[in-house]
Order: sequence, then C-alpha cells, then structure tokens
Amino acid sequence: MAERMIGVIGGSGLYEVEGLAQPHWRTVETPWGAPSDSVLTGRLDGVAMAFLPRHGRGHPLDPASVPYRANVAAMKMLGVTDLVSVSAVGSFREAMKPGDFVIVDQFIDRTKGRAQSFFGPGCVAHVSLAHPTCRRLMDAAEAAAAAAGATVHRGGTYLAMEGPQFSTLAESRLYRDVWGADVIGMTNMPEARLVREAELCYASVAMVTDYDSWHPDHGEVEVTEILKTAAANAETARRMLAALPGLLGPHAPCPEGCDRALEHAIITARDARDSEMVGRLRPIAGRVLD
Repeated sequence: MAERMIGVIGGSGLYEVEGLAQPHWRTVETPWGAPSDSVLTGRLDGVAMAFLPRHGRGHPLDPASVPYRANVAAMKMLGVTDLVSVSAVGSFREAMKPGDFVIVDQFIDRTKGRAQSFFGPGCVAHVSLAHPTCRRLMDAAEAAAAAAGATVHRGGTYLAMEGPQFSTLAESRLYRDVWGADVIGMTNMPEARLVREAELCYASVAMVTDYDSWHPDHGEVEVTEILKTAAANAETARRMLAALPGLLGPHAPCPEGCDRALEHAIITARDARDSEMVGRLRPIAGRVLD
C-alpha cells in the first residue's frame, strides 16, 4: 500500500506551511496545465506533506482564475492520499463567529463557467457526490483544529458563489433563510467534485472571517476587516496543520470508499474511449483505466 501523504490547499491568508523537514518547492506540470503555484513538499512529524497556495503566493489569482483541475491533479500526481482544504468564509449563523472554524460536510454550487470534471467526451464518468467529504479525515481535522485552540463547529453546508464580489443583501438572506446554507465562500467548488474524481479523501476546513451581509449588527462585508481576521485564522490554521499528522493513524483503505470512487463510475465502453482523452486521464484514473 502507498505511503500516506497529506495534501493541503491553503486559501486566503495561508500561503505556506512552517516546520516541514526537507522543505522543497516543486514545479508540477499536469495534463490540465500548471497549478496555482509550485507545491511545497516535505515531512511533518515524519509524515509526507504537500502544500499548495490556492491563489498563489501573493494572491495573484481570483476565485474564477484558480486552475482547479491542475491543482487537484498536481496533488494526485505527487502521491497525496488525504487532501485538506483550508479556506476563508462568511458565516450565515450567529453561533459561527468570525475566528471560528467549521468542518464542512455539504456544498451548494453556485459557480459559473468553471470546468467541473476531469472527464468528458471520449471518456464519460459519473461519481457519487452525495457525501463529498471523508468522515475519517474530518475527524482528524476537527481534533487538530481543537488542539490548535480554535472554536470548532462540526458539520455545515458551504455555499460556493462565483465572486469575486460579495453577496447582495437579498442573496445573503436567500442562502441563509431559504436554502439553509451555513457558510459562504468562492473556492470549494469545483474543488470538492474534482477531488472525488481523483479518489482522494477530502476535508474542508472553513475559517470564518465575517457574517456576509445578512447580519443586522455587522453591516456589509469590509475587506480590511476580513484580512485582519484571516491573518489571525491563518495562525490558528498553521497550528492545526502541525497537529494533523499525529491524529490520522496508520494509512489504510478509506472505510467510506473515497479511494475507490471511480470503481463503477466510468460508463464509456473500452472500445469507444478516445485514446487521447484516456492518456490525459491516466494520472487521475489510471487505477481503473488500466
């Protein structure tokens, strides 16, 4: 069985991981182009780790410009088995305060025009996304966040909006009061879809920076306040990541089948598959294609 490797995709405010042994920024080229940045690899408490800043160091990429397929593919190609997404979000719940962490377990996708799948004409696949996150990895992320001193909320629905603008008041009320979303961000979709297709375990750690625009006592979202809270959250996230390797235990097959998500997903007959598409997919789906 392959060695466990923890992958981390860091959002706003989290652009590197400290404390890695033998740190090295690696350039990775995927069939879907280059990821957002080089990938920082090394070992943390003896466990292999790969870190990728989602928006690139210095934050040059907006949410729509993030190369989601290349990011997930790069992690898969480096040998990542467990992928933790860390991102800044707004909160729709009074109890989920700025500075709190939410271990997300569901998503509503309101993004537009982003490539949603590695698959397509020439090789079609349909994976299950009913439960898009991995309970085992969520357990570890929750425990690590608590060990880092965060107030942690287990479970929550993340509404992925297109951005880059924040919500109107009417949208914020719709998402909160009618659709029942708990937090709002701009980057976890299509990321979660692609991670499932890549057969990786996935946990989403949402760091609350604000109350979006629904809260009567907090007014509209202010970027300066978000950045201030995001910086504090990033410090807590670094402590969380430092605690994570010791909480995962020995590497083993995922009890929920995340690492076997493509087992029965590809529906294009072998003799009808496009050879160029199959070649492109091999880094992601070679286990089932071959």
